[in-house]
Amino acid sequence: MSIQYEEPALARSYGVVDSFPKDFGYGVEEPDIEEESTTSGNSKPRILLMGLRRSGKSSIQKVVFHKMSPNETLFLESTNKIYKDDISSSSFVNFQIWDFPGQVDFFDPTFDYEMIFRGTGALIFVIDAQDDYVEALGRLHLTVSRAYRVNPEINFEVFIHKVDGLSDDHKIETQRDVHQRANDDLADASLEKLHLSFYLTSIYDHSIFEAFSKVVQKLIPQLPTLENLVNIFISNSGIEKAFLFDVVSKIYIATDSSPVDMQSYELCCDMIDVVIDVSCIYGLREDGNGSAYDKESLAIIKLNNTTILYLKEVTKFLALVCILREESFEKKGLIDYNFHCFRKAIQEVFEVGSLTQRTGRLQLQPSSWKQLIFNGIST
Repeated sequence: MSIQYEEPALARSYGVVDSFPKDFGYGVEEPDIEEESTTSGNSKPRILLMGLRRSGKSSIQKVVFHKMSPNETLFLESTNKIYKDDISSSSFVNFQIWDFPGQVDFFDPTFDYEMIFRGTGALIFVIDAQDDYVEALGRLHLTVSRAYRVNPEINFEVFIHKVDGLSDDHKIETQRDVHQRANDDLADASLEKLHLSFYLTSIYDHSIFEAFSKVVQKLIPQLPTLENLVNIFISNSGIEKAFLFDVVSKIYIATDSSPVDMQSYELCCDMIDVVIDVSCIYGLREDGNGSAYDKESLAIIKLNNTTILYLKEVTKFLALVCILREESFEKKGLIDYNFHCFRKAIQEVFEVGSLTQRTGRLQLQPSSWKQLIFNGIST
């Protein structure tokens, strides 16, 4: 399905994150009993969500991966057991999210924390920026220091959450304070090699999606290959910026080397919402069968400042969203040909990723992707 939409004005509010139709998502979240959590032999990389009670862990998971409206998260009950959520956004971005209740001591002898951390790709610790975070920083230090000793390969991420209620100056000061205290604690414990990444997040804007994008990208072994494919594609197509999106979660798994502008990212996220919403209404067959997003999906949105947003389907999970000028879009034939070659190269990456998924992380050799690129995309 293809749609064209004329945007009457560029300047508009991004205060509320739209949600997809309820049936357009990752499926049902599975509650996990403690024994199963610690003994599962599933080889998928794990992302652990940890933090104190009421810090917003479950809300983050529901908004990003289950398309819950941020306002609906006010009615979520506190998590009282570990929840394991399988996420499959593409053939090689397969991981589980384990949501840990804040009141449970996961270092209790009944928990095999070594088993948990040994199979973990990323540990996200959520801190409530609107609360006194002294206790949270203590728990953060205890958690990451114990996890690092078990598995030094874990990516440690800190979400300074609920910053929507803070002024810009307060946000910066809070991030500086948390960063300083956390790293001082690590230095005192002689853990200078342990690296923490910090993000200011809120479920009421797109900051949580961008932060999760950065987390997920670190778990994708083919990320350099994907980024090179995007760079070559945009440089030969007159495109200013491009994102390779997971359509369901609006996480971008790759982008080009130019800096990410938050407004551009928000525009692309909103475009995905428009495409899916319109397709769910008008794109299905009369009998109700079919998919709201398939190989025919594309969209063109013209803004009133000579900017064009162009979306095309890459796989059943991924979409490429491009930002370009009207004069560049006059060469649409060239763009579409280059995109055809780009999509073919992405599919080659997927095939290699699916073959090697069980054997751990395997990076494609440069000769593989260079051959794919220069056989099709050229000036």
